[in-house]
Amino acid sequence: MIKLIVGLGNPGAEYEGTRHNAGFWWLDAVAQALGVQLQPDRSYHGLVARTSVAGHSLWLLEPQTFMNLSGKSVAALARFYKIAPDEILVAHDELDLPAGQIKLKRGGGHAGHNGLRDIHAQLGSSDYWRLRIGIGHPGVKSEVIHWVLQKPSPEQRRLIEAAIAHSLQALPALLHGDMAKATLLIHTTAAPRPKPQRPKPGPSAAPEADA
Repeated sequence: MIKLIVGLGNPGAEYEGTRHNAGFWWLDAVAQALGVQLQPDRSYHGLVARTSVAGHSLWLLEPQTFMNLSGKSVAALARFYKIAPDEILVAHDELDLPAGQIKLKRGGGHAGHNGLRDIHAQLGSSDYWRLRIGIGHPGVKSEVIHWVLQKPSPEQRRLIEAAIAHSLQALPALLHGDMAKATLLIHTTAAPRPKPQRPKPGPSAAPEADA
């Protein structure tokens, strides 16, 4: 049973539409689907909502610590409510998937994602669920920081939003702990296929502290 759903991103208007905030976009869609509103909670360093699913409490969380310190927020709430790592689902942007694809997995490494890296460190475990929201890759490793802190093109944003909308078909299964069904629904979703493209490298990177 999933008891805590986390969406990763950076707070502030300047980051709102950037690729690194895809986790926020997904969690906002979940909150809307569940009819709940996220509210600031200083105890957990984030925007928080609480609801009930099948008689169990479900928490929604958007850390407001900036990406690199996401674990500070996640661990604070998880420890207070005694939520185990395998009862946590973290939605985040994924460079290794093209815009328009979303994948569900449990455990694994952080693959250089600083939000996941800090969650690993703060929880002392990598055994939590991840919803990997594809944002594509710039094609050059040195441009990754700039890429994630940049807004996607209108076409890429449309593909990401369509994939998020289609992934919500799996929300009931996710909330009831039927992860096999949720995985099948997410991985076979009929979201529009992205057009193959190789983005050109952009200008120099933004500050790494926010990535």
